Amino acid sequence: MKKLPLKYLILVGLLLGFSFLSAQERPADFLKAEFHKTRRDAVRDKMPANSVAAIFANPVRNRANDVDYVYHQNPDLYYLTGYREPHAVLLIFKEQQPNVEGDDYNEIIFVQPRNAMREMWTGKRLGDAGVQEKLQILNAYNNTNFNDLTIDFSKFDKILFYDFQNDVRDNTRDEGDLFSLIAQFKAKVGYSSSENTLNAEPQKNNLDLSTLNNIIGELRQVKTAEEVDLLRKAVFISAVGQVEVMKAMKPGMSETEIQGIHEFVFKKYQSEFEGYPSIVGAGNNGCILHYIENEKPKIESKEMILMDLGAEYRGYTADVTRTIPVDGKFSVEEKAIYNLVYKSQQTAMEMTKPGMTFGEMTKVAKDIINEGLVALGIIESVETRHLYFPHGLSHHIGLDVHDKNARSPLEENMVFTVEPGIYIPEGSNCDEKWWGIAVRIEDDLLVTKDGFELLSSYAPRTVEGIEAMMKQPSPLDGFQVPELKGGN
Repeated sequence: MKKLPLKYLILVGLLLGFSFLSAQERPADFLKAEFHKTRRDAVRDKMPANSVAAIFANPVRNRANDVDYVYHQNPDLYYLTGYREPHAVLLIFKEQQPNVEGDDYNEIIFVQPRNAMREMWTGKRLGDAGVQEKLQILNAYNNTNFNDLTIDFSKFDKILFYDFQNDVRDNTRDEGDLFSLIAQFKAKVGYSSSENTLNAEPQKNNLDLSTLNNIIGELRQVKTAEEVDLLRKAVFISAVGQVEVMKAMKPGMSETEIQGIHEFVFKKYQSEFEGYPSIVGAGNNGCILHYIENEKPKIESKEMILMDLGAEYRGYTADVTRTIPVDGKFSVEEKAIYNLVYKSQQTAMEMTKPGMTFGEMTKVAKDIINEGLVALGIIESVETRHLYFPHGLSHHIGLDVHDKNARSPLEENMVFTVEPGIYIPEGSNCDEKWWGIAVRIEDDLLVTKDGFELLSSYAPRTVEGIEAMMKQPSPLDGFQVPELKGGN
C-alpha cells in the first residue's frame, strides 16, 4: 500500500484532534453509558437460548439534491447503546462467544470510522475507539470490518432482527455504509427476498422477525428512573410552550407563527427535535387530526386553535395538546364542547393505577362523550355511529411519541397520554352552530404505585385556567418585525 506524504498525515492528525476537542461541549444530562449497558443486559436476559440479535442504525434520508434530512437514530439502537450516528449495527449474543484470541464476548458493534475530511463538513465521529471510551462498548469496530466477521450464524437457533423494507439507498461509496451492512448481513444469515416484495419471508427457519420487537417493547414500556427524569423535562418544556402561546395569542396571528413560538421555547431549553411534526390547527383545521401544514395566514378572533406539540429532549418525547380560544374567551358552544372533553379526560385519568387497561379507560371516556353529545343534540342516541371522536384515548410515550410496548395492563413507571377529543367539521349532520369546533386535551401521566402523577400540569387545562392565563402579559407583546415586501 502506498504511503501518504508526511504533511498529509500531519494535517489529518490535526483535523482529527481539532474535531475531537471541539466536540466536547455537549449537555451533561444525556443518558450515561451504564444505562445503555443495563438495557443490553436486559435484552440478553429475555432472549431465547442460543440466539443472537441484530439492531441496525436508521438510514440517512435525502431531503433534496445534496441536502439530507437531519439525522435521527433508530430509537432501539440509541436505547441499547447511546450511539447517535448512522451506518452501524449492533449484535447481542445470548451466550458468550469466543474470539480468535480466546477471549469471550457477548456483544459487538460496528460503527462508522473516523474521517478527518468528512468531519470537517458534518461533525465529529466517535469511531471505534470513541465508542469504546465514551459508550464503553469494548468490542467496537469500524463498519468496514463487518464483512470480515467470521461468525457462523447457522449455529444459532434464533437470529432476531426486524425485517428489511428495502428502502435503504446505496448512495455512498463506503463498503461499510448501511446499505452494505444490510447486504452483508443478509448473506451471512442466508436471507433472501424478491426484489418486488417489501416483506418477503426469509428462507431459513432460524430467522426470527418478531421476538426482538416483543422483547424491546416489553422493556421500553416501563421506564427507569433516568428515563422518567428526561420525560419530566420533555413534558415540562412542552407545557411551557403551551403557556407562552396562551399569553402571546392574538387574533390575526398565523398558524406558522404559533408553531414558531412553541418550537422557540423548545430550543430555549436545548431540546434537540420536535418529537413529531407540530400540529397547529385553527378553526376547522383543528378537525384534521394530524394537520401539519400550519399555513393559515390569519387566525380569526372567533376561532379556537388546537395545538398538539411535543419536545424531544435527550431522545425522549412529550405529547401535550391544548385547545384555546383565539380571543381569550370561550363562546357558549366552545365551552360546552370543551367541558365535555375535559370531563371525559378527567374521569379517565382518575382511573389510572397499576392493573388498569387502556381499553377500560377508553370505554368510559367514549361513553361520557357520547352521552354528552346526545345531551347537546349533536347525535340522536349513544348508539349513533359517528366520527366526532375517531381516535384512541391513550398511548405510551418515550423514545417514540407512540412508544413501543407489549400492550399489557398499566404498571408503575409507565408514562402515557390521555387525550380525548371532539371534532365537528363544517358540513356535519348537526346544528351549524357546532361546525368548525375542534377540541383535544392531551396530558402525559406517570403511573405511580397506587395512582398517577400528572406531568403536564404546568399548562392550564380548565376553561377558567386557560382564560386566566391568556390575560397574562407575554414577553412577545412588543416583538415586531419589518413588513415583508416584494422586490421591484
